[in-house]
Amino acid sequence: MAAYLVKTEPTEHLFADLVREGHTSWSGVARAPALVHVSSMRGGDLVAVYHCGRAKAVVCIAELARDPYRDPATTDSNRVVIDLLAKRTLSHPVTLAEFRDDPVLQACDLLRQPRLSVMPLTDAQLRRLLAASASPAGHDR
Repeated sequence: MAAYLVKTEPTEHLFADLVREGHTSWSGVARAPALVHVSSMRGGDLVAVYHCGRAKAVVCIAELARDPYRDPATTDSNRVVIDLLAKRTLSHPVTLAEFRDDPVLQACDLLRQPRLSVMPLTDAQLRRLLAASASPAGHDR
C-alpha cells in the first residue's frame, strides 16, 4: 500500500463534506507531473488531504476507494479521477510550518514542488505525519 498527499482548496473538497457523504470523487488534475502520480495510485492507498488557502495543513486521512479511472467530465483521455473514502480527521492538523521544521517532512514534495497538487509520501513521511497529528505540540523527534 502506498501513500500520497493531495492538495485541495477547502471550498472545493472540504473533509467535513467527505465525512458526511462518506466518499467523494476528486478530479481536476491537469498538470502532467501530478497526473503521473494520480495514475500510479491504487485502491486501498492512503491519502493525506492538505487544505490550501488559510489552513495550509494536512487535515485528514482518506483511502482510495478504487483505482483511478478516466475523468468522465472531459474528452482528454489522460485525465483521471480518484474516489476517496473518509478514514479520519487528524486530531491536530499538520501545518506547512511543521513540514518546514521537521527533517523527515522537509523532503516532501510539498516543500520542494509547491505547485504540485498530488505527490507520493514515503513510509517515513507518512509515519511522521501521523505521529505529528497525534501531538498538540507537533512532532516528537
